[in-house]
Amino acid sequence: MRPNPATERAAERRHLLDLLLAEREGLLSVLDRVLALRGTARLIREAAGADAGFLGERVPGGGTVIRWTDGTRTDALQDLAVDVGRGVGGRALMLGEPVRVRDYVSAPTITHDYDERVRREALGALVAVPVLDRDCPLAVAYAGLHGPGTFGDAAVDALRRAADRAVPTLRLADAAAANVDGAVAVERRRMQASLHDSVGAMLFSIGAQVRDLRADLPDNPALAGRLTRIEADVSEASRALREALLALAESSPERALPVELAEHCRSFQTRTGVTCRFVQLGPVAPLDGERTAILVAVAREGLLNAEKHAGASTVIVSLAPDDAGGVQLAVADDGGVTEPATSVGTGLGVRMLAARAERLGGQVGLIHDEDGGTTLRVALPAPPVLPVPPAHPVPGP
Repeated sequence: MRPNPATERAAERRHLLDLLLAEREGLLSVLDRVLALRGTARLIREAAGADAGFLGERVPGGGTVIRWTDGTRTDALQDLAVDVGRGVGGRALMLGEPVRVRDYVSAPTITHDYDERVRREALGALVAVPVLDRDCPLAVAYAGLHGPGTFGDAAVDALRRAADRAVPTLRLADAAAANVDGAVAVERRRMQASLHDSVGAMLFSIGAQVRDLRADLPDNPALAGRLTRIEADVSEASRALREALLALAESSPERALPVELAEHCRSFQTRTGVTCRFVQLGPVAPLDGERTAILVAVAREGLLNAEKHAGASTVIVSLAPDDAGGVQLAVADDGGVTEPATSVGTGLGVRMLAARAERLGGQVGLIHDEDGGTTLRVALPAPPVLPVPPAHPVPGP
């Protein structure tokens, strides 16, 4: 029996809607990142039946930093950086499995780089469990007793389950932080444009007037000296402005893409009056320039189609990772396009985008629903990992 294309399209739309609703509800619950992760530390403590629970977040370069605690008596562990392989948490991170000790400061199975901090908190028994997302460590969950004791298998299993439940919270907390960073980046770009258009134009005008005065009064040495100083001041101010604009423009690739997509949505909404939202459904790994350009081009093409052909009241642009490390982007509207349904659109813009995506092993699809909605979607695989060339020994003297 052949599948019904209309049923498949409806199922895909429902799946997208479910993802968006889940993301919305999740973000509403973790808009305050501090409360979310502090609540995770409390759940860790309660799950293990411990006196104290804390969470060490993975940081760039390896290791973790303990930032979120519950039930601790002091601030001795706050902001403690734990290296991979060191102490209980670093060993759990290195092994990828739980590590427990009956009495931290006398345990022979761990290093004792952090004994002084642990003594200040009066912790004895400790257990650490890595928080893994698709085998990738996100954090380390700790539970501790004030004094010697034992964490049995049941407590460790409960802590494992709590660590698994912490993965969505950590993901969403990072997404909330990314949204904040994105809003900051948007404001930086607005300031950059404002400075360029106002102060930059003013300095250019002053420089032009100085040059005109010099040309009109060529035989006035006293005035020429003053004009020279003004020109030097304008040149110095222009240099400082260029440096400020460059600093405002600096942004990491993984931040720049969401900011640009959000800007296109905002511009579309301002231009058309149609509600348009950008939603990021998870962290996306940094992409190369070609993949980034295709994603932006698909977003622009989808918004252009919605503006030209659809009587839409809402448009949603969503960006999401896939399980294989690739990325997906969709532009979905609820408008009424009359073009017949097809897996790939017949428009020149969509065909060109499909060809560009295919060269990278990706796909572009344009789907028209029976209820009038349209979705333009692109899926791109992860960039290939280039082999690291072997190091050549340096010849001796």
